[in-house]
Amino acid sequence: MQALRPQPQTITLKEYEALPEDVRAEVFDGQIYYMASPSQEHQTISMELSTMLNIYLKSKKGPCRVFHAPFDVKLNDAPLTIVRPDLLIVCDQDKLDGKRCNGAPDFIIEIVSPGNPSDDYIRKPYYYKTAGVREYWIVDPRRKTVTVNYFEGDELNVQYSFESTVKVNIYDDLYIDFSDIADQL
Repeated sequence: MQALRPQPQTITLKEYEALPEDVRAEVFDGQIYYMASPSQEHQTISMELSTMLNIYLKSKKGPCRVFHAPFDVKLNDAPLTIVRPDLLIVCDQDKLDGKRCNGAPDFIIEIVSPGNPSDDYIRKPYYYKTAGVREYWIVDPRRKTVTVNYFEGDELNVQYSFESTVKVNIYDDLYIDFSDIADQL
């Protein structure tokens, strides 16, 4: 997978929305970055996590909903910043407009692609924390690790292996057993 490449001109929301539907891209500070399609391993991890999160959220019967890529999250209008996290949870339904989430989701998971690990480890934590995301996980299939960034209260930055059971910090009783996911790979 190729690394994301910036283009020299800035893009507006209208121009972004006019991109063909099959174009996978994100925008950071008005600069567009194209993304490669996810691998089978990436899709397997995403599906497993999405299923676990959705079952949990449905059991709680609350306002929170899980979404998966491609689903736009507009973090900022000026300069335009739009991301497409692999998975996200939104609890404030007023942030949803039928097309995207406008503002910070409560929880984001990115699954690292070989061509752009610096985006997930360096660029995105800054943007997510600044925008107000409460918790951000980086799932790295190559390293078989999960990095948990919890941005509230006593901030956490902890790394776990795929053999671990990992707590979702924004909930009191949600744990993800990554060995179950690793068994699917």
